[in-house]
Amino acid sequence: MMQLLVLSLLVAMFSYTSASPEVCSNVLVPGAKGDQGETGEEGGEGKLGKDGPPGLPGVPGEPGLKGEVGHAGKMGPIGDNGDKGDKGLDGPTGFKGRPGTTCDCGRYRKVVGQLDVNIGKLRNAVKFVKNVVLGLRETEERYYLLVKEPKRFREASVNCKLRGGTLAMPKTANTNRIMADYISQAGLTRAYIGVQAQNRDTVGTISHVYVDSSPLQGFASWSPEEELHFRSSPVTNSTCVELLSSGTWSHVECEASMFFICEFPKSRRRGGGGERGTAASTSEH
Repeated sequence: MMQLLVLSLLVAMFSYTSASPEVCSNVLVPGAKGDQGETGEEGGEGKLGKDGPPGLPGVPGEPGLKGEVGHAGKMGPIGDNGDKGDKGLDGPTGFKGRPGTTCDCGRYRKVVGQLDVNIGKLRNAVKFVKNVVLGLRETEERYYLLVKEPKRFREASVNCKLRGGTLAMPKTANTNRIMADYISQAGLTRAYIGVQAQNRDTVGTISHVYVDSSPLQGFASWSPEEELHFRSSPVTNSTCVELLSSGTWSHVECEASMFFICEFPKSRRRGGGGERGTAASTSEH
C-alpha cells in the first residue's frame, strides 16, 4: 500500500513538470515597491570641501573715523628760491656826520717809501752780519754755523744743543753741498755732522740715523769704497760720521776731536723771522 502511494505521487509530479510551460531560472525577480521606512538619525559632520569660487564684490562700506595725527616726517629738500619781493619803503634820513679831515696822501706816501728804503737797508745789514760777521750759511728753513772748536762727537752734540740747535743733518743733496762748501771756504777738510751708525742687528745689517733719531731715507753721500769697507770690516768705535770738503761722508771714531757744524731752525715769527740760537753762537765763533 505504501509503495502504491509513493508511486502515485511520483507520477503526479512528473505530469505537473511536463505540463508547465515555464523554465526554472536562478534570476531573482524584484518584488513590488515596499512602503517608505522611518527617517533615520542625523549622521556625523562630513569632511571640509574645496573652496568655492569668489563671490561678487560687496557693497562699499561707510567711511571710517579720521585717525590721529602721525609723527612728523623728515625734512624734504630745499626748494627753489622764491621771486624777489617788492622794494620796501625808504627809511628815515640819518643824522649829519662830522666833517672829515683832509688827507695829506703825498706826505704819507713819502713816509712809506722811506720805510721801504730803511727796511731794505736793514735786511742788507742783517745779511752782512749773518754771512760775514757770524759766518752763517742758510737755506729756506735753517741756518748753519761752523764751530771752530775741536770737540769729540758727544761734546759737539751737547754744544749745539746749548746753542739752541743740533748737529747739522744734511738730508738733501743741496744742503749737503752748502755744508761741504762751507767747510772748504773755511780752509778745512772735514767736520762732524749729525749722523751716527747703529749697532748691527741679528742679520748683521748696520743702519744709520740722524741725531734726531730719524733714519736715513732718500739721501746719503757715502763713497763706494767707504760703504763697502764699513760693511765688510766694521771698527768698534768708528760709528760717527764726518763730512769732507769734497761732499762725501766718512766714518770716524767718536773720540776724535774735530770741528763741527750746528744747525738752527728759522723762527716762524711774522715778518720773515730772525734766527734762533744765533746769539748764543756769536760768543763761541
